[in-house]
Amino acid sequence: MYRRVGSKLEVLLVHPGGPYWRRKDHGSWSIPKGEMNADEDAGVAALREFMEETGVVLTGPLESLGEIRQRGGKRVLAFAVEGDLDVRTTRSNTFELEWPPHSGKMQTFPEVDRTEWFDLPVAHAKILEGQRPLLDRLAQRLGQPGVSPA
Repeated sequence: MYRRVGSKLEVLLVHPGGPYWRRKDHGSWSIPKGEMNADEDAGVAALREFMEETGVVLTGPLESLGEIRQRGGKRVLAFAVEGDLDVRTTRSNTFELEWPPHSGKMQTFPEVDRTEWFDLPVAHAKILEGQRPLLDRLAQRLGQPGVSPA
């Protein structure tokens, strides 16, 4: 999701929940995303995953940002949508994890523990390295200066 604030472009990023990500910041945020079900349309999956990670149902048209491959080979088909939401009201699904490791104790954590708006230069520093090209594609599509070095 992106929005325009005056002449600035801001993007919505989510911070992964759980103990591994708790103290990580720069290079750990992400676009809202998740797994596609077998034979699921990528746009339908994007809408579902956005809702699962933010609690917000998208209504605007999706604009394709194409595909990237993250480190480790994960394929991401990304979309952009213009909109606005109050990050204080977002709520994500949860997952269970044995924590501490090998303790036999299962704990529940949110998939996303924070949702924030960032301008492009800050978002570029915060987002996972493999997703940075998506910010550049969005900037290019919207006629904004990119943030990646040439």
